[in-house]
Amino acid sequence: MSENVENAGAVQGRPKTLAEAKQWMLGKLAAKVHPMNLVSKEDGERLIDSLQGLDGASWAAVWGKAGDETRALADRARDSANDAEAAALYMKASGFYFMGRFPCPNHPDKECCARAERETYVLAGSYWDNPVQRVTIPFEGRSGEGKEIVFLIRRPQGVERPPVVVMWGGVDAWKEQMTAACNAFLAAGVATIAMDNAGTGESPVKGVQDAERQFLPVFEWASRQSDLDGAKVGILGRSFGGYWATKLAHLQPERIAAAVNWGGGAHYMFQPEWVESSRYPDSYLMELVETRQRMLGVTTDQEYIDGFKRLSLVDQGLLDQPSAPMLLVNGKEDKQCPIADLHLLIERGTPKAVRLFPGGHMGNTPQTLPTIVQWLSTHVKSQVGAA
Repeated sequence: MSENVENAGAVQGRPKTLAEAKQWMLGKLAAKVHPMNLVSKEDGERLIDSLQGLDGASWAAVWGKAGDETRALADRARDSANDAEAAALYMKASGFYFMGRFPCPNHPDKECCARAERETYVLAGSYWDNPVQRVTIPFEGRSGEGKEIVFLIRRPQGVERPPVVVMWGGVDAWKEQMTAACNAFLAAGVATIAMDNAGTGESPVKGVQDAERQFLPVFEWASRQSDLDGAKVGILGRSFGGYWATKLAHLQPERIAAAVNWGGGAHYMFQPEWVESSRYPDSYLMELVETRQRMLGVTTDQEYIDGFKRLSLVDQGLLDQPSAPMLLVNGKEDKQCPIADLHLLIERGTPKAVRLFPGGHMGNTPQTLPTIVQWLSTHVKSQVGAA
């Protein structure tokens, strides 16, 4: 990787230019990591080069067109009963549509990509050995909130009443980006439920102070399934979603076998000083503030600062309460979530396990996901038949 690509967007305090954004994407493409991990090198280089702007219309035009073309090929393969080709093409289309709505659908054309991403992902997953099942359950939302929760469940083959891990992402990785984690847990004999983090995707609520309300009906649903051992679920929150995993571990320890906070905050992340210093981190492509505002359901900078401040688990008085077993994971040089929050969590309440990895946000290395899967699988399996 060239030095220019590696250091793209290193300038702090302003958004990336189109040229810097292209260099950043080429670096992620070469490394095959989020958000470019579903795009081939050949397709990625071609589409990145063709980008004319970072505005919603220009952005969605490039990625959405690629998705539409690939979806048409997938439909043709499906109609010809070529299941393997159809599955691969639907997944490829979903990856293009994901980029088309990335990091959030804050433009009508990006919203179209978001809908198409969900549709093509479920179509792809219907062909898998552990197929994706889209489930919708009622939700008693407040005025202005949604009335249902949507999640994706997959079951391991040959396991009678497997334990369950419920997982969600941050502000830009939604339930459709949980595939690699789901595959790893399924290989370990654990059923997976992927849902959207509060304020993202099809979540019925915004990221308000008590948005943990949207996770509880899913835990309850899992506990009622005769083919699942879901009385106590494992939970995995990625990036910003790690915050809700931490909060739920303290609020609902009797319903949670174990929880993983993979790169999420607890207190310092939500303070005005960090909000200001993390506006344009090297590790993020574009529109981090806009994406967080959309998650919170706010439109102004002051509402953003105030909304974040209300999320502090210290101010909510939770961190000295007993919690379910927890594993805290992050990269040692994270610029999106302060490492000080990890130290705060290990100094308060129930003792917790910690694993830091080299690098920035979330510490993505070849060992990171296997470490999480091994730890969480061990805990949920130890609860099987205990209820």
